[in-house]
Amino acid sequence: MRYASITDRLEHLGSGKWAVHLEARRMAAAGAPIIELTIGEPDVPTDPALLAECARSMHAGRTRYSNGRGEPGVVAALVAKYARRRPDIDEHNILCFPGTQTALFAVMLGLVESGDGVLVGDPLYATYEGVIASTGAHMIPVPLRPEKDFHMQAEDLEKAITPNARVLLLNTPHNPTGAVLSRDEIARLGEICRRHDLWIVCDEVYEELIFDKPFASPFDSPELAERTIVVSSISKSHAAPGFRSGWAVGPAEFCDKLLPVSETMLFGGQPFIADMTEMAISQPFQTAAIMRQKYRTRAELVCKTLAGSNLLQPLMPEGGMFIVIDVSATGLSGDAFAWDLLKDEQVAVMPGASFGEQAADYVRVSLTVDDALLVTAMERMVALAGRIAAEGAPRPRSLSA
Repeated sequence: MRYASITDRLEHLGSGKWAVHLEARRMAAAGAPIIELTIGEPDVPTDPALLAECARSMHAGRTRYSNGRGEPGVVAALVAKYARRRPDIDEHNILCFPGTQTALFAVMLGLVESGDGVLVGDPLYATYEGVIASTGAHMIPVPLRPEKDFHMQAEDLEKAITPNARVLLLNTPHNPTGAVLSRDEIARLGEICRRHDLWIVCDEVYEELIFDKPFASPFDSPELAERTIVVSSISKSHAAPGFRSGWAVGPAEFCDKLLPVSETMLFGGQPFIADMTEMAISQPFQTAAIMRQKYRTRAELVCKTLAGSNLLQPLMPEGGMFIVIDVSATGLSGDAFAWDLLKDEQVAVMPGASFGEQAADYVRVSLTVDDALLVTAMERMVALAGRIAAEGAPRPRSLSA
């Protein structure tokens, strides 16, 4: 039988990147006491008031069809949120989607197609390559270098640009590294995008999880307003990933052009989730502040626990809910180390290669377990690294991706 070419383009860009995570879940289901440090699921519960609002709205009959742009209440709440950053925002600049992932998929579908290139920092969030490939466009990696703390450098972006480049996909705070771009860094990147007439798509889902630095975005610059689109959601900020409630904010002309695409895909989300999202955006909640403190403390705890090891080098993140650890001194790749860690120590982490070539020597650790369990996991990592060093050569893999 014949299939559309998208199935070939995405053949190796799906759940295979989460092979260690899926194997860990299988082992846990079989009874193994796995310490799971793979995916970014907040361990802080969704605020009870939001759950109550979602239930109230359902019981009030808010279960009918919505519209393509979004329920009026949540659109108004998003206008208020983003107008605090840029006063020119109104309802024509907003589109609602079920989660950041869907928003990003639709936005890319509206900007690029076969033959176009999308510039994206490497390392990158694991689904970005698939989102780009789904449109027929191709990814143009921009190296994010460890010696620059994985901050995108203007000169690296300039070198990577090709004649068919159409979009720069930014992510700040960054997944997997936790890097947070400064206002000056964004200004330099934005000037390059202006000179080369590039769109800027900025994934800001970790906006409220920055530890110390101020948040900066190209969206806030008047000079970049006509070319910048933000995607985000309540998944991280309000510890509500399963509700799948996100949005895109961008130029009115872009949103008007993308609306029929959104309507063809979805024709609206669930009104009761929109009501919950309206409350989340409109009222003060402490969820993000609690998570910020927890994840910062835990990242510091990882660095402290690994401080005595010359084989495992953590990079303290500037935000988010992950920390990356360089395991290259063990002689193993991040992928091999992650599989051995799961097999020998029953600790599940993400191989850096799932996030691009620049992260191949790393593993990504989620900071979403309690402090004591996280310390135990780090101690097991140190033990594994020590055994590998004592053996003097990398061991054969007994599991495979």
